[in-house]
Amino acid sequence: MTDSAKPRTRAADKRRRLSAAAAQVLHKQGVERTTLADIAHAADVPVGNVYYYFKTKDELVSAALSEHGTHLDELTGSLDRLPDPRERLKALVEAWVGQRDTAARYGCPTGTLAVELDKRADGTLDAEAAVVIRRLLDWAGQQFRALGLPDPDDLAVTLVSAYQGMSLLASALRDPDIMTREGARLLHWLDSLEAPDRSP
Repeated sequence: MTDSAKPRTRAADKRRRLSAAAAQVLHKQGVERTTLADIAHAADVPVGNVYYYFKTKDELVSAALSEHGTHLDELTGSLDRLPDPRERLKALVEAWVGQRDTAARYGCPTGTLAVELDKRADGTLDAEAAVVIRRLLDWAGQQFRALGLPDPDDLAVTLVSAYQGMSLLASALRDPDIMTREGARLLHWLDSLEAPDRSP
């Protein structure tokens, strides 16, 4: 690596650390309670350096949403390696349940951020959160479509709505077992779905 490339690499690493820290801290504290200093501390970056990479807190919120989108793409990318679409959907539910303790404390990372951003009168960050959720809906819809099920996009809404609901209840009641129980119901529901018989 050349000497001139090293500063660029360090800068990219700091920006990445700040984005990842923003995603974590905003999930735990919410937008209004989080300061740039909180994110700088979590990223182990001097607070004065934050402004070099992100001019405003909204830019960091946008970076956090991008981080959530990246995590979603990594998850769905790994699920796409499973040969059967039903198994992909069930593995998604199991991944959600695997995060039950975090969900019980803070809710769904993207869902809680979307709700908070929707209450703000300014900006377009709520639309950015919607884009991440739409990607999940689209992916789930593709799986239901591959199974030959009718109304695949509606089934995707049912699945993602169930996840958001159980995350919200688990968080509100501080009860991770809600995720476990409702996840089991979702797995049973996925197993029960059958494509219509098209034989003459």
